[in-house]
Amino acid sequence: MKSRFILDTGPLVAWLCPRDEHHGWVRKAFAQMPAQGMVCEAVLAEVCHLAAKDGIACGKVMEFVERGRLTPVSLAGELSFVRRLLEQYADAPMDFADACVVRLAEIHADALVCTTDRDFQFYRRNGRDPISLIAPFAG
Repeated sequence: MKSRFILDTGPLVAWLCPRDEHHGWVRKAFAQMPAQGMVCEAVLAEVCHLAAKDGIACGKVMEFVERGRLTPVSLAGELSFVRRLLEQYADAPMDFADACVVRLAEIHADALVCTTDRDFQFYRRNGRDPISLIAPFAG
């Protein structure tokens, strides 16, 4: 198994929100994850927003990141690449957080992306390469 992973929004929300449909899956998946995890700021913002709808305070999200094996990653210097992805997948539609996760997958080609979003099955690194996934629908 690859040694690093990138987290998308869905698995973090599922972990924090027991009523989420993927909560059981993500508990098992996180137990088997490789050692180093990355999460971008856009994903953290989405997680805070969605978890708040389930009564989870944003501070709990940050506490989880701080305690866990996750390294927050900024893509401030990569915005032209993120914009390119948003334009390329405008019909998908791809949101900002998804574009940031795909960009991280381009930068860290050896990393797996942990997601519950089926769109990652057709997103491509560098316009051509499939993204290796940890997902409830990945076989």
